[in-house]
Amino acid sequence: MGKNKKLLLGITVPVVVLLVSAIFITGVFCKSGNANFGASGSSPLRNDASVADAVKAQDVFRKIFEMNKNSVVFISTEQTIKIQRHPFFDDPFFRQFFGPEFDSPRTQKRTGLGTGFIISEDGYVCTNYHVINGVDKVKVKVDNESFDATIVGGDERTDLALLKLDSKKKFTPVYFGDSDSVKVGDWAIAIGNPFGLDRTFTVGVVSAVARRDLDMMGGSQAHIQTDASINPGNSGGPLLNIYGEVIGINRMIYSQSGGNIGIGFAIPINTAKSILEQLKLHKKIKRGFIGVQIVPLTEDYAKELGLSNTDGALVGQVTEDSPAEKGGIQPGDVILAIDDKEIKNFGDLLSIVENTPIGKTLKVQVWRNKSKLNLFITVKERP
Repeated sequence: MGKNKKLLLGITVPVVVLLVSAIFITGVFCKSGNANFGASGSSPLRNDASVADAVKAQDVFRKIFEMNKNSVVFISTEQTIKIQRHPFFDDPFFRQFFGPEFDSPRTQKRTGLGTGFIISEDGYVCTNYHVINGVDKVKVKVDNESFDATIVGGDERTDLALLKLDSKKKFTPVYFGDSDSVKVGDWAIAIGNPFGLDRTFTVGVVSAVARRDLDMMGGSQAHIQTDASINPGNSGGPLLNIYGEVIGINRMIYSQSGGNIGIGFAIPINTAKSILEQLKLHKKIKRGFIGVQIVPLTEDYAKELGLSNTDGALVGQVTEDSPAEKGGIQPGDVILAIDDKEIKNFGDLLSIVENTPIGKTLKVQVWRNKSKLNLFITVKERP
């Protein structure tokens, strides 16, 4: 027994020594903080003056996110759809065989995601029309707090919609910028919920302005093009400038794969303002109308008329008893400007007239008999 005890003690002592050694070695590594990995000290770029401007830009991006993070909202929708029944259930034999439950209409819940942003302290929210089109319920998450929302109105043509949060709480609205002053090369910042990833922040530049005829839905409406990453779920979110102001509403991407390839489009905020105001007042859009039909203006015909270029909208026909006829516009006139805003093409004319409040009188400058003439036309609602 004595020998056995010594043997056990002889085995135990080395084990204890090994455990103590392991604890000691582990403690050394823990205290050192893995100092053997990575270069010692800070990066030399921290003291490099050439990096200072980039750090300033980084600080601005952080401020923009902090300023807007509680104004950009996560929208979830629910829609009840009917599932089409298989044709053989129309046969009385099959209805009798499978039972009455197969004879009754079947429904399914469909959910959707999107983005929006708060535009007033009392909880009005701007988003895209296609985000809420046809849905039964809308939930809006603001800084991790969820609210029911009412659809105030929507406009398919411009793809804009206005929601109202069902709450008496005071919310933080965004700042509006001036989309007319946006230039190619300006910073462009998108905040949204791509693929359901809440409040994702991406940065790029304005790639182009006044992109037109992108699809049938928007007609000739101008869009801001950007390479800031926009993906499914970003729809309805804000496109911001370097001051953190909204310059556009992210609407769609150009992609063959469904993912971002650096070509995204946003509705200019100046276009959206009047639409949102009308939706709040009337729940629908009352579009302006003056009653002219525009035809192409070729270079040869422009020279014949005495114009130096093809800028403007050539009037081919005037609708009888329309505001244009009453205001004195004639076929062959070239509309050069409206309220001192130059008209480059038909799209400019359509955009200004449609977004003009009903009953407002416009100063229309036309080219007739090789000279400029000012006419005054009162806009009426499109029939």
